[in-house]
Amino acid sequence: MRDKTAPGSMPLPAHFMNAQSAMVGLRGRDLFSTLRTLAFQGLRQPVHSTRHLLAFGKQLGRVMLGDTPYRPNPQDARFADPTWQLNPFYRRSLQAYLAWQKQLKAWIDESDLSPDDRTRAHFLFSLLNDALAPSNTLLNPLAVKELFNSGGASALRGARQLLDDLLHNSGMPQQVNKQAFEVGRNLATTPGAVVFRSEMFELIHYKPMSEKQYATPLLVVPPQINKFYIFDLSPEKSFVQYCLKNGLQVFMISWRNPDARYREWGLSSYVQAVEDATEVCRLITGSKEVNLMGACAGGLTIAALQGHLQAKRQLRKIGCATYLVSLLDSQVESPAMLFADEQTLESAKRRSYQSGVLDGRDMSRVFAWMRPNDLIWNYWVNNYLLGNEPPVFDILFWNNDTTRLPAAFHGDLIEMFKNNPLVRPGALEVCGTPIDLSQVTTDIFSVAGTNDHITPWKSCYKSAQLFGGKVEFLLSNSGHIQSILNPPGNPKATYFENGKLTSDPRAWYYDAQKQEGSWWPQWLEWIQQRSGEQRETVFALGSNKYPAMEASPGTYVHMR
Repeated sequence: MRDKTAPGSMPLPAHFMNAQSAMVGLRGRDLFSTLRTLAFQGLRQPVHSTRHLLAFGKQLGRVMLGDTPYRPNPQDARFADPTWQLNPFYRRSLQAYLAWQKQLKAWIDESDLSPDDRTRAHFLFSLLNDALAPSNTLLNPLAVKELFNSGGASALRGARQLLDDLLHNSGMPQQVNKQAFEVGRNLATTPGAVVFRSEMFELIHYKPMSEKQYATPLLVVPPQINKFYIFDLSPEKSFVQYCLKNGLQVFMISWRNPDARYREWGLSSYVQAVEDATEVCRLITGSKEVNLMGACAGGLTIAALQGHLQAKRQLRKIGCATYLVSLLDSQVESPAMLFADEQTLESAKRRSYQSGVLDGRDMSRVFAWMRPNDLIWNYWVNNYLLGNEPPVFDILFWNNDTTRLPAAFHGDLIEMFKNNPLVRPGALEVCGTPIDLSQVTTDIFSVAGTNDHITPWKSCYKSAQLFGGKVEFLLSNSGHIQSILNPPGNPKATYFENGKLTSDPRAWYYDAQKQEGSWWPQWLEWIQQRSGEQRETVFALGSNKYPAMEASPGTYVHMR
């Protein structure tokens, strides 16, 4: 999957957390308990600890004499500046840091800790090592250069931004300049109109952009965790516009950002909402069936809907379904989940029920700690040490435009992570019906990302195999968001395909063919074949029963 690192180089810090971790969270007491276990381990094995301490001292002595036994991973941007190699002081500080990492890892690996305790220790110290990196200090050569070049102004700007984040951003560094974007002005600008509104969602019908259009509409179900406009950023990145220009009728669900009043909205509530949306799409277009697309938690929702409709013998209402980075088989190995015992899970549910919602900002912080060097310390250096403004980046703006989850839905997700019911027929009940995905025989198109730390691709692969119909699985060479936002024209875009699905995802990957470019055209050909006949385009939005109301992006997307 990945290129091998250079011999003698130190690996990049591992990514330990995923979507389950964000749902459950981490308690300070659990981390402290692991730290206490390690302290007792050091006292219980004094010879072992002393041996590693002496080994570290020996390596440190070599470093002080000018030896360079370790090389940082060439992909680690923290130490890309030549000063880390050319300047004696910086070279020694980097070598001391790498020696400490190596010896601490060896101390844990060679201890008599249980495998679970050893994994917890690696998780805890990976966070600590990332935080203590010499690149995070004022001695960072980039910060020193900027300090002299700006006459000290960079330090003043950095201090001002740090104070502002401490007061207004829970101490987390800002990832994006929020003043540069506005939803409806330079984001989510594709013409359309809200044609249906309930307490839970708005349904947007987009204006066609082709001379002919396919008869079967596409209903996009975004995740409840984020806002819908990841599918409609700038025009050159808009998945919605790509579909419209290629003759598809597109409808989009825009979820309400719930508050404590809606604490009882659970998975069944969202499944019923999507079923209502499909009925509106059918009535507006006159089509007997609707094609579904779900992303992340939206994929979970449409899977539950398909199982629900199958149980009611109404599955023919759905033509086909597309799943983007969707986790249905929730058995994911993650060191962070080793902290999630029964007490932790119940505590997470209790906290959200007490407040009525799980705040999106809390989830965002946990997601940031999945990749601390990229999502925390990178901005620590940029904003505070260099004194730069946060970057102007539309994806990061969307990522920081957080939403809340109702307590009931949060509890349902935790129970699914805990019991993994979708892999067992009838183990999950939605809207009063037991779900059996193996009986869902509609065609499925599933996309995952090689570098997806939120919904790991192997779990997405296993999830796609839960269905009883024909499945096409593609693996995009990107992360969670870039797997979705993957427009044609990106020279770095690649994906893997293999028409033969095996039980082992590694075997599938071994025989997969690498294709250059975006997966969008591949999916477009697939969906067009399942979208009925082409006809003259109807440019009117809505219908007599469901007339166009306000222009897209609607009202709910602006709720904070």
